[in-house]
Amino acid sequence: MTRNPASDIVDIINKNRTDQKLPHLNDSPGLGCMALQYVELCKGNCSDNNAVNCKPPEEDFTEVFAPNCGVELPTFGTITGHIVGCQREYLEPSLAFSQVLIKDKNSVSVLKNKTHTEVGVGLVGLHKGPFFWCVLFSNGQTNSTFVLENRGAGIQQKKGCYSGSSTPCSGIGHTRTVSLFNIFFISFVSVLLLTLL
Repeated sequence: MTRNPASDIVDIINKNRTDQKLPHLNDSPGLGCMALQYVELCKGNCSDNNAVNCKPPEEDFTEVFAPNCGVELPTFGTITGHIVGCQREYLEPSLAFSQVLIKDKNSVSVLKNKTHTEVGVGLVGLHKGPFFWCVLFSNGQTNSTFVLENRGAGIQQKKGCYSGSSTPCSGIGHTRTVSLFNIFFISFVSVLLLTLL
């Protein structure tokens, strides 16, 4: 079974927090889906120094992201922090965490905030990069905030992935595998044609 890199980042966040004697955070699929919506809106806005030049209006969370994810509006809680990053190429979760998401004092401060109780991660990439990651934090009650209608069964996820989802990640980190397969296939066909001639 393919691991979900967004869920892997949640695991890394929790390991980092518990190593520092901070509380473990609940992985919220509702927050994760909204994090994916956030980076979907921002994709294409990655500067040359890997900074995200996009800040959706606050009302987008309740008027766009939550409805797109099927978050039941009465369960919409408080978002207590967010970290967004981008990189020209896909990075494995541990590198994305250390090189893209937690790269300055501000992001370390958001990560260590003691009021957080929930976390959700979303990531998406364009065809040859860049790739975008978003982490949303909340101080909501486990299983009672950012609840997905029908447990998220109606979400039509086409690209990227989010934490807490059982849907495989689409279009993330597979470019190297596809390229190697193409090289192998072309080499095989070339050898086959040479033997036939």
